[in-house]
Formats: sequence, C-alpha cells, structure tokens
Amino acid sequence: MEKYRCGWCVGDTLYEAYHDVEWGLPLKDDDKLFEFLILETFQAGLSWITVLRKRENFRRAFDNFDYQKIALYDHEKIAALLQDSGIIRNKLKVNATVSNAQAFIEVQKEFGSFSRYIWGFVDGKPIKNSFENYKDAPAKTELSDRLSKDLKKRGFKFVGSTVVYATMQAIGMVNDHETNCFRYHEV
Repeated sequence: MEKYRCGWCVGDTLYEAYHDVEWGLPLKDDDKLFEFLILETFQAGLSWITVLRKRENFRRAFDNFDYQKIALYDHEKIAALLQDSGIIRNKLKVNATVSNAQAFIEVQKEFGSFSRYIWGFVDGKPIKNSFENYKDAPAKTELSDRLSKDLKKRGFKFVGSTVVYATMQAIGMVNDHETNCFRYHEV
C-alpha cells in the first residue's frame, strides 16, 4: 500500500526521498544545520527542487559545507565558484555563503553551538502545526520574522523571513507535514 505524502513532493522521486528521509526531521547537528541554511539561501527566488538537484554539486563546490573552510574563502576561490556551472552562480549568494560561514562561527562561539542558538527560539522543541494541505502553511510567521531579524543583526545575509521559515520547516523546528502524511507523526 502506498504511503500518503505531502502534496508538494509527490511525483518526483528525488523530492519524495528528501521528504521521506530529511524534511521536517528535527536536526541539531551544526554541520547539517549550516548546509540547510546555505541551501535555503540559494533557494531564495527559485524552487527548492532546483537546489535539491544541484545539492551534490554544492557539496563538492563548497568543501562539503565545511564552514571553517568556507569562512576563509578568498577572491580566487569565489571567482572559481562563479564559474562552476554545477551550482547556482549568483555572486551575491556565493559571497553571502562566505560571510554566513563567518557569522555562523561567531554564533557558535557565543552560544556553544549554532544548534543551541537556533533551537532556543522554540525552547528546543518543534512547533507542531496542523495543516491538512501544505498550501495552507504560511510562507513566514512572527517567529521567522524575529529569527530573521536576529540573524541579520549577527551578520547573516539572504536570511529574510521566508528563507528562515523554509529553513525552520526543513530542519524540523516546525512540523508542517500535512496531517494525513505518514511523516506527520514520525517527526
């Protein structure tokens, strides 16, 4: 018997695999949190499937999202990234990745981990929403507005409220699986 999935992923095997295994699963590992934050910033203005299809290329191009290395990228490395057709070659977003890595490290220094910082906005526990249709989920919330503002204050770029809410969904800070989705109660 086929499992019921959220409507946004149905029909694409890559999307379905991402939905079934990763999306909405509470994530507290700093390395993975950085990856999701960066991928979501690249997604701004594009569809998530576009980024997802290039994810392995992003991993290769950005040293497997090693923020310690990315924080030290120089103009030469950035120029090489902008020639890499396997990723989204947006100069502002590539530069933002470097400054976001630097800001990420500063947050770790202040809070002990990025996870402790970001999950502090929900007291360490996911918010469980109850949407029957994924189209009813908001693009942003008061909480994503607050988090976005705080990230910007700390030097992060491309972290508008919509990007932040998408990140919150992806890393499981909010459970926006449809209520009849098999993952709704699993995450």
